[in-house]
Amino acid sequence: MEFQEGKHDLARRGLPEIDAATVDGFLGAAEEAGAIGVLLSAGDPKRFPEAIDVAVVLPELIEAFQGRLLGAVIAREAESELGARFGVRVQPTLIFLAGGETLGLIAKIQDWPVYIDRIAKLIDRPRGQGASVVATIIPGHRGQGVEL
Repeated sequence: MEFQEGKHDLARRGLPEIDAATVDGFLGAAEEAGAIGVLLSAGDPKRFPEAIDVAVVLPELIEAFQGRLLGAVIAREAESELGARFGVRVQPTLIFLAGGETLGLIAKIQDWPVYIDRIAKLIDRPRGQGASVVATIIPGHRGQGVEL
């Protein structure tokens, strides 16, 4: 499976491709819907083969959280700019945002229970309490990570 096919599959599942010009509109729509925005910064799948796996998992996560997440894929040409804006250091990364705040990042592919646990904590944590807290998982190996 080539990554382009995965992107088309994401579009069919209702996940738009966004860039620097459209990201704020997308995040505003997520907020209006009462959802957390989730952006996939995939990177080059030839350099980061896990990007394909994360692209497949993202729609499943959105479905599992039953309307609490609204997802999009960052256009390749916007990954550098938006990655800097949201604190992405590793690709692929899922970026979780609400109310203009980066709630957290989950890098690389993780086991399903890791996603469910981290996302539940991000969704349920209080917002607007001073400085933004970014919970990042930096992979040690698949399914294991070090939380910062």
